[in-house]
Amino acid sequence: MEEAQGQAKVSPEVSSAAAAYAVVHEKFGDAVSAFDDNPLMPFFEVLDVMRWQEIALFLRDHPRLRFTYMACLSGVDYPEEEKLGIVCNLESLGALDHRIAVKVRCSRDGGRIPSVADVWKTADWHEREAYDMYGIMFEGHPDLRRILCPEDWEGFPLRKDYQEQETYHGIKVPY
Repeated sequence: MEEAQGQAKVSPEVSSAAAAYAVVHEKFGDAVSAFDDNPLMPFFEVLDVMRWQEIALFLRDHPRLRFTYMACLSGVDYPEEEKLGIVCNLESLGALDHRIAVKVRCSRDGGRIPSVADVWKTADWHEREAYDMYGIMFEGHPDLRRILCPEDWEGFPLRKDYQEQETYHGIKVPY
């Protein structure tokens, strides 16, 4: 849809996410990226990874935000940047009813992201899956261990450079 001035009309969902981002940006400034008004899921990135838990608590507890539900946390591999990351889809259920995604990245080699399992209970198993599939270490997680693969599995299956094992305990791994 076009407005009279020739500019695309911004959806109410993007406007709501932009307003939420403005509150975050006012508090955290350079610790967060610029707002991306992606119409499918607006987002911003946490640039100072060590402030992720502080930002998460702010997103959950601020009265104008109230992102009380983490719908999803997905791991991401950025091999060209030597980074691993997560994308968290957050929702404010109830009267505020807005959504936003937050991205957090760390070094691919030994980097860590603070756990938010004590901020959103759903993060517990999501972080374990991101650890299991990508090798992302979540600092302060209450029980960071594999959740899908056996404990002695070698490597992290969703990394782009993952080499499948030919056998596991003497059993041929099917391709």
